[in-house]
Amino acid sequence: MKHFLSLQDIDSLPDWVDEAIALKKDPYQFKNLGQGKTICLLFFNNSLRTRLSTQKAAMHSGMEVMVMNFGNEGWALEYEDGTVMDQGTSEHIREAAQVVSQYADIVAIRAFAGLKDKAKDEAEEVLNGFAKFASIPIVNMESSTAHPLQALADAITLAENKTKAKPKVVLSWAPHPKALPHAVANSFVTLMKGQEVDFVITHPKGYELNPEITEGCQIESDQEKALESADFVYVKNWSSYSDYGRVLSKDSSWMMTQEKLGNAKFMHCLPVRRNVVVEDAVLDGKQSLVIEQANNRTFSAQIVLKKLLEKL
Repeated sequence: MKHFLSLQDIDSLPDWVDEAIALKKDPYQFKNLGQGKTICLLFFNNSLRTRLSTQKAAMHSGMEVMVMNFGNEGWALEYEDGTVMDQGTSEHIREAAQVVSQYADIVAIRAFAGLKDKAKDEAEEVLNGFAKFASIPIVNMESSTAHPLQALADAITLAENKTKAKPKVVLSWAPHPKALPHAVANSFVTLMKGQEVDFVITHPKGYELNPEITEGCQIESDQEKALESADFVYVKNWSSYSDYGRVLSKDSSWMMTQEKLGNAKFMHCLPVRRNVVVEDAVLDGKQSLVIEQANNRTFSAQIVLKKLLEKL
């Protein structure tokens, strides 16, 4: 594995999940792998779980950590070739990626979708630009279209909590006041397509995800019907894909409640808006796995770093 850009970079998901669960029992067992190595975390967008969990994973792995927040202490990069840089951008990705490669052994990047230009977002100019011009491994800490570290943490959480060989897993859209990207939902769908699960996606009409990603999935516009006999319910908001980046509805009837959840386990990537996306009773109840998911973010990042460090 040269980079970790998507779930497709995982050669055997069951093996990775088993290794991550084993790491939780002794997080420092492979710290020698990262001794004398440095990871640089580049944040083009704010972060809580991703930043802290990835830093913690690097510390478990024996690495030194450098962090740069482009919004506060960096500047806008240029990505297009042949451009005349006489406007807002100060440095080209060609130089920036090569410079970072001299300072670190691995670089991890977080860069959200702008939700204005679908083609530009799907081109993943930040992530792919670094992958093209950097000479060191790249880790995707959430890009415009994917969040593989979150999906890997979700896989760990599901493995630790499932009680039957083929559980029913439902991905349900929920209302939100802001337009949110598709990255988490995309990666969770991709994850589920490779799992032994009964998987259903439910959302209001107009909120269909990229059909190339959801191809072959069962999609149900009746939330109540979709939730029947669910074992796990993953709740997430996303903006429209067809009417790109727009909030078409804030229908509060799609909020997840304890009554809707039934006996299922509740999952969400966090952060979450209480009593908008999900009611307090669910988040504070015994069926909520959100804190476990957040904890597993450390070990999803750590198993990725382990795989990359073994190749250095």
